[in-house]
Amino acid sequence: MCVCRMCPSYFACGEPVAFCLMESGKSKCINAERGCICPGCPVQSEMRFRHDYYCIYGPDTEQSRKK
Repeated sequence: MCVCRMCPSYFACGEPVAFCLMESGKSKCINAERGCICPGCPVQSEMRFRHDYYCIYGPDTEQSRKK
């Protein structure tokens, strides 16, 4: 269900995807916003996450604590 690999901001650097989940967390490689498809992701919808750019800013729970 994860669409991270299709995102314009994504590039392969050998790390796990599903950046919206605590298990994966934010990327150590991705650091530029080049477009985000998180709002259309089935994982985001199913889990009722409400943020975007998880690859850069971290999982939903982490972003929720900062706001």
